[in-house]
Amino acid sequence: MTTFVLVPGAWHGGWYFEPIAETLRRQGHTVFPVTLTGLGDPARPRTAQTNLDTHIQDVLTLLETEDIHDAVLLGHSYSGMVITGAAARAGGRIRRLVYSDAYVPSDGDSCFNLTSPGYRKLFLEGAEADGLTVTPPPGLDPRTTAHPLAAFLQRIRLESEPKVQRRDYIYLSAWAETPFTGVYERLRDDPDWHVHTLPIGHAIAREAPDDLVRILTEE
Repeated sequence: MTTFVLVPGAWHGGWYFEPIAETLRRQGHTVFPVTLTGLGDPARPRTAQTNLDTHIQDVLTLLETEDIHDAVLLGHSYSGMVITGAAARAGGRIRRLVYSDAYVPSDGDSCFNLTSPGYRKLFLEGAEADGLTVTPPPGLDPRTTAHPLAAFLQRIRLESEPKVQRRDYIYLSAWAETPFTGVYERLRDDPDWHVHTLPIGHAIAREAPDDLVRILTEE
């Protein structure tokens, strides 16, 4: 059986992936849905210093505390940044990376520079209230919380590329505002990647949970 670490995207907590986790657990797998610092866990409140490094460390701490090895690490949307940084620093604890409609950064990239002009505008306008956090866009689950602006702005530092056995990319093609088309086009013919396309919107856990479970367990 496999150990899965599921990291949701911006504004969302581990609750986003809990239905997926329940399905995987019924199949006998071990699953950890992650709530990143400042996104709903009272034990890890957001501070002015909360940034991308904080979120990467959240995943590294989980791996170390739970003594996780040979794991499958899933990152949705913003958390493509997080799983890339965690895998690069995890000392071989990660076997497979799955990017679900997510950013795939190289050294020196940030979510802000990788995303579309529309999302850059959303991040900046969403932070106008306090200058530190980005309010959730309209229409999201009421459990979403403001996201640390610094996590979007900070550039990732990769001393080396993540060393994993397999990389997957899931492209969700049926939403007009997607900033991920360019990522899909870059990776779809790359032999080092397994690329999947689903004709749905961005909320994969709600719109295509069975497909996500199938992709996660298809090895």
